[in-house]
Amino acid sequence: MEIYHQYIKLRKQFGRHPKFADEGAEMIADIRPNEEHATEYIPRNPVVTVSQCVPEMSEHDANTVAVILASKAMSHVEGGWPKDIDYSEAEHTIRYRKKIEKDEDYIKTVTALGADVQDLIKQNNAIDIYEEYFTGQWADHSAEVPSVKTVTVFKDPSTSVKRSTAYVNWHPDATIPKVAVSYAILQFQDPKFHDMPLSSYVWDVNNPNTPEFEMAPASQICCSKFNLKDPNLLGAGQYNGQFTVYDMRKGSAATEATPVDLSHRDPIYDIAWLQSKTGTEAMSVSTDGSVMWWDIRRLSEPVESMPLREKGSETTLGGVVLEYDPAAGPTNFMVGTEQGSIFSCNRKAKNPADRVKYVLSGHHGPLYGLRRNPFSSKYFLSIGDWTARVWTDDAAVKTPILTTKYHPTYLTGGTWSPTRPGVFYTIKMDGTMDVWDLFYKHNEPTLTVEVSDQPLTSFAAHESGSTVAVGTADGATTILQLSAGLSEMALNEKAAMNNMFDRETQREKNLEKAMKEARIKAKKEATRKDEVADSVTEEQLRALESEFFSATKPPESAAAPEEAAPSSEPMVVALKVELLCALESKIFSVSKPPEPAAAPEKAAPRQ
Repeated sequence: MEIYHQYIKLRKQFGRHPKFADEGAEMIADIRPNEEHATEYIPRNPVVTVSQCVPEMSEHDANTVAVILASKAMSHVEGGWPKDIDYSEAEHTIRYRKKIEKDEDYIKTVTALGADVQDLIKQNNAIDIYEEYFTGQWADHSAEVPSVKTVTVFKDPSTSVKRSTAYVNWHPDATIPKVAVSYAILQFQDPKFHDMPLSSYVWDVNNPNTPEFEMAPASQICCSKFNLKDPNLLGAGQYNGQFTVYDMRKGSAATEATPVDLSHRDPIYDIAWLQSKTGTEAMSVSTDGSVMWWDIRRLSEPVESMPLREKGSETTLGGVVLEYDPAAGPTNFMVGTEQGSIFSCNRKAKNPADRVKYVLSGHHGPLYGLRRNPFSSKYFLSIGDWTARVWTDDAAVKTPILTTKYHPTYLTGGTWSPTRPGVFYTIKMDGTMDVWDLFYKHNEPTLTVEVSDQPLTSFAAHESGSTVAVGTADGATTILQLSAGLSEMALNEKAAMNNMFDRETQREKNLEKAMKEARIKAKKEATRKDEVADSVTEEQLRALESEFFSATKPPESAAAPEEAAPSSEPMVVALKVELLCALESKIFSVSKPPEPAAAPEKAAPRQ
């Protein structure tokens, strides 16, 4: 009978185990003092030294030469073939290979090289040289001081007119450090509008001196984004309402553009590429109050359009911010308006009137940022006026679950961190950027950085979470690198943030329920008071008064006037008192609801 044992593990999983053994003491070195060196030693007495408490410092100036990088093409052709062999012909190369493989020198050479390669393969199978020894370890950055450093700055190449950085978008591949920057002047009736250049650019972080690609539009570009499936394509929304497509492989001119008469009537302030099999569908939003869907394979007309109106309202609101996240549903999206409202919509609703699910109000001005949390799409961030607010995607909760303090200056943008569920960024008109870390504190930002002395106008966070791009009003785009504590997730941070958001959501629901009950109670109280006050009218009072006087009128007496005079005054007082009591009883009997009939009692004799 054959007995064998089968090893389940791979050889490289066993590793090379160390062998320890006990050995005796061993003299490594014996260095003894040198007497000759001791005789040559001369002590200095006295010794005079001068010391300064302040360290000596010197000032130097250096002017470094700017390194200008340029992209050049190189053509690689197949080589190594003899001159008489045409490598473009498959028959020639196959015939030559068969001839060489039959050569004895070729076989000997391959056999000799095979032995060396076999040793290397065995080493790779025995030891994994790429093994990570500290996987799953969480670094604690709570004791570190958060910081930010500047990596590079992109300046607007057009120096004739100062344009602001209207939009910033990172390349969808995190390993390619490229940024699409849109330059525009969005102030109404600005005198520089007619003479300004129209180009926008794509920059490489490693080459900040020269843009890599130029977009030459017919009208200034307000926003631009890389295509998610083909990064060589860029979608752009123009000031004249057109949606255009640029191909970085075909030059700076737009390859496709929508007709002017079928486009938006106002500038396109935001666009989004949709999740689809082809990756050719996009949507745009404008201040003309409409959302349009496009297919870049056929831009002659929009695929679909939707007005931004509340249910049952004829008022159209202008959209300025668009939020689309496939994690929340491929047909769900959100729009932020100029009036500070947030529209939660569903493109594929059964009834076209139900495409707007609900509308949230809370901001006092236009929205400049609207993004869902990348770790929990149920919660989203809105930025506008002087605050940033966190909401929950629940129609039953109409108020924000978290609100930052009111800043002394306007907020102009921001977003969530892609790598930390409790961190978000905001930029302001005074040129500063705030980093909020809800995992540690809520009432104030963790870090405030002065990026520029100009207002900040646009913002985008890189997929790695450690780099952000900030645009300013003078056309500069600053690339900032965050410290590890602001970009690396802490232990149990995701669960803690979800629990906090759920707790605040339940708290808002309880407050809304209590306020609803209080309103119902106040309404019932007001209704009851109105019923009591309005139950007795003036006509009823006059009818009761006349009925009372007719019933209590005294009969005429035949006695002489002199005899009735002494008792006339007490009779008048008694009649007045009896009149008041009767009126009071009559009023309450009319206003009081009827009671069940009781058994009749024997009437008391009237005195």
